Amino acid sequence: MENKNYPTPHINAKPEDFAKTVLMPGDPLRAKFIAETYLENPVLVNNVRGVQGYTGTYKGVRVSVMASGMGMPSMGIYSYELFNFFGVENIIRVGSAGSLNMDVNVRDVVIGMGACTNSAYVKQFDLPGTFSATADYKLMQTAVDVSKEMGVNWHVGNILSSDTFYSDDMTANDKWSKLGVMAVEMEAAALYMNAARARKRALVICTISDHIYKNEATTAEERQNSFTQMMEIALETAVRME
Repeated sequence: MENKNYPTPHINAKPEDFAKTVLMPGDPLRAKFIAETYLENPVLVNNVRGVQGYTGTYKGVRVSVMASGMGMPSMGIYSYELFNFFGVENIIRVGSAGSLNMDVNVRDVVIGMGACTNSAYVKQFDLPGTFSATADYKLMQTAVDVSKEMGVNWHVGNILSSDTFYSDDMTANDKWSKLGVMAVEMEAAALYMNAARARKRALVICTISDHIYKNEATTAEERQNSFTQMMEIALETAVRME
């Protein structure tokens, strides 16, 4: 009898339903927006728990987009299953982040070279030390090249994946910021760790949705529908990875 790990409790699909590269926003509605705005002939391949996944083509290349949900546990589940059960080779997170740097402004694009974290996610690997969660270099260099060509305001560097959106430690952001961490989000470190373990490729591209120190922010609707530069960078990166 065939030994298969799909469908899973979270993804009701077959490996052939997904492209080699999957874009992963946190928000299912952002996944829907990307599919309907950019993909030719998008097909809904997963909708378990409303976490919408689509596959279509972009510039003739097959590309998938599926939401990850919020936080490292959710990203950990979906990226693990895509990498290990559905044959996906590249995952590019397209999300939002809060700026921790006075030179990184709202609507700027941040490419996460590395992801610090306050999470215990890495403990599952029982390492005799710490682990540096980093992007795949080829994906990152491709995204940088595309960003230059597009003329967007982009930054590359360290980001923070936090388990806490509402932290009881009111000084935490300042501590990360003084070590040069550019922005904070909630998924990158788990994605990078899963990619490393599976020997696959991952990259995080975020648009700055709010600034921690300047008291500036975008609306939920703007985050869902208008962060198009980030989406276009990720799609063009997917095309060039073929």
